[in-house]
Amino acid sequence: MIHLYYSDMLVENITDLVGNTPLIRLERINRNLYGKLEAVNPGGSIKDRAALQIIRDAYNSNRLNRGQPVIEMTSGNMGAGLAFVCRHFGNPFIAVMPLGNSPERLKILKAMGTEVVLTDQVDGEPGMVTGKDIEYATEIAKEIAEKRNGFYVDQFYNPSSVRAHFNTTGVEIFKDMPDIDVFISAVGSGGTFIGVSRYLKSKKTSVKCIAVEPEKAAILKTGRVTNSRHIIQGTGYCRIPPHWEPDLADDIITVTDGEVADMTKKLTKDMGLYVGYSSGANVAAARKYISGSDREEKIVVILFDTAYKYSDI
Repeated sequence: MIHLYYSDMLVENITDLVGNTPLIRLERINRNLYGKLEAVNPGGSIKDRAALQIIRDAYNSNRLNRGQPVIEMTSGNMGAGLAFVCRHFGNPFIAVMPLGNSPERLKILKAMGTEVVLTDQVDGEPGMVTGKDIEYATEIAKEIAEKRNGFYVDQFYNPSSVRAHFNTTGVEIFKDMPDIDVFISAVGSGGTFIGVSRYLKSKKTSVKCIAVEPEKAAILKTGRVTNSRHIIQGTGYCRIPPHWEPDLADDIITVTDGEVADMTKKLTKDMGLYVGYSSGANVAAARKYISGSDREEKIVVILFDTAYKYSDI
């Protein structure tokens, strides 16, 4: 099942291309498994939805004015989304990013005219950004916003991050697949999982919503972190998201780096889907769920972004 809306659609500006992404059957994995392909958003990831919602809401509430700087800590995807959204609205954008993120993400941001501030890693390493790295970069972002009289996005705490997925992602999934049985998504800031799960459960109470975490950084599932380093950039920050609602998660499945890497490569080689590690994590979790179930269920996972943003895929 693939729904593409671009061929017969005239759009006024780049923000009109956010959302309405394809839902594709991942038949090489399982005939009842579908992926929401978010890489086709203009900024290359699902974070485009949150970026647009946050900036629109900030204008509507008079918290942001044209020409005022916008500042955010980002692991790359939110930065890319904010870069083109801010360009459209006429706001300079400053991205604060831990050094451990891939150089491809830095290149994308600079190409779109973003001012990038790179921060040292606290306990992570290249390709592995930890929660402490994020916390340090966040403090730097807050300081810059105060000094420049800028609008600080604060994606982890900003309710617009959740609203974006309740209003768009969840709506699209249910419209394309009203007989959905299971929704699966990794958790970073939590916006995608919370927003989509809220919407789906409001339409169909029997839908199972399953969160995904790195095996050794499964703070939501186990309350413990044995190793904060893992390859799933943008998720598994070893912190409970501020908007987290435990009752939304019917289960939490953990995945190892090896399982994630293998599945990410499989999606590329077997299906031509050049997606990032977080997408591989969701599909690996889905396969675990399927192997432990004796029911045939319609399952939707999020394919968060493109592998063009990574160095080692």
